[in-house]
Amino acid sequence: MRLALGLEYDGAGFCGWQSQPNGLAVQDTLELALSEMAGHPVRVAAAGRTDTGVHALSQVVHFDTLAERPQNAWVRGINTKLPKGVRVLWATQVDERFHARFDAFQRSYQYWLINQPVAPAVMSGKAGWFHQPLDLELMQKAIAYLQGQHDFSAFRAAGCQAKSPVKTMHYATVQAFGSSLVFDFCANAFLHHQVRNMVGALVYIGKGKYPPSFIAELLASRDRTLSPPTFAPDGLYLTGVGYDVRWGLPATERKLQLGIV
Repeated sequence: MRLALGLEYDGAGFCGWQSQPNGLAVQDTLELALSEMAGHPVRVAAAGRTDTGVHALSQVVHFDTLAERPQNAWVRGINTKLPKGVRVLWATQVDERFHARFDAFQRSYQYWLINQPVAPAVMSGKAGWFHQPLDLELMQKAIAYLQGQHDFSAFRAAGCQAKSPVKTMHYATVQAFGSSLVFDFCANAFLHHQVRNMVGALVYIGKGKYPPSFIAELLASRDRTLSPPTFAPDGLYLTGVGYDVRWGLPATERKLQLGIV
C-alpha cells in the first residue's frame, strides 16, 4: 500500500532534505525510522527538496510498504524513532497513483526576518537577521512586482536543475510583526535558492540601496549576477504544498504564528 505523511522538521541539524552519502539528510533519518517500523527497506519521495538549514512546517512525502500497521503507528511509532528535530504530523493511506512531488500543484514558503541592531540569541538558526532599519513600505511595493508569471532567472542558483525558469507566483507579501518581518510566497514551483535570492533583493530595497522598481529590472534582465547576494537559510520555512482534494489528504499548509512577536 502507499502511505502519505505530513512532516515538520528543524533543518539546522541536517544537510538538507535530499539523501546524502554521509546519511545526515532529513530523508536519510526518516527512511531509517520507516524501514525499522516496516521491517523492510523504505524509500520516500517528497514534495520538495529543502536546502541545508531550511526548515519545514508542512513537508509531504509518500512511500510504499508491505507492512500492515495501525495508522497511528505511522505517527506515534515513527516519532519515537526520530530525533527531536523531525516529527510526523499525520499519516494516511492514499491511492497508489498519488505522488508527493508530481501531484503537487503549488508550494508555499515563508521567510522570518528579525530586523534589529543585535543578532537574536534564542531564535538563532530559526530566523534570519538584518541589523539596519528596513522600510516596510518600500519592500511591499517591490514584492508586488514578483506576482504573476515571470522568468525568474535573476533569482536562480547557478546549479539549479529546473527545466524552465518560468514560474507563476500566486502571491508574494511582506508584513511586520514587532521587530520581525514575514515574507510569504506561493507559486506553482520554485527554483533553487529562489526565495532566499528574492528576500536578499528585497532587503537591499528595504535598506534604501535600490528603488522598488529594481525587482522589475531584475526580472527583465534574467541575469543572476545583477541581483544581491543570497540571503541566509535560517529563516526559511516550507509551509505548504497544494494537492487536489481528490487525494483526500489532511490539511497540508501550516503558517508561522508571529502575531505576538
